[in-house]
Amino acid sequence: MTEKACTRCKRITSDERCPVCNVPASTNWSGLLIIIDPEKSDIARELDIKLPGEYALRVR
Repeated sequence: MTEKACTRCKRITSDERCPVCNVPASTNWSGLLIIIDPEKSDIARELDIKLPGEYALRVR
């Protein structure tokens, strides 16, 4: 199973479309960011991430 990243919110998923924003996901991504508590995370605040989960740093 290939992991994919949403082209809009960069959330990592195994589906063809993002379960959060319903846009196509890409297999061409790099960098892994895991957000556990977005309310306390400075990085999540900087990247405007509101939900916990796995995110790509770059998606093409």
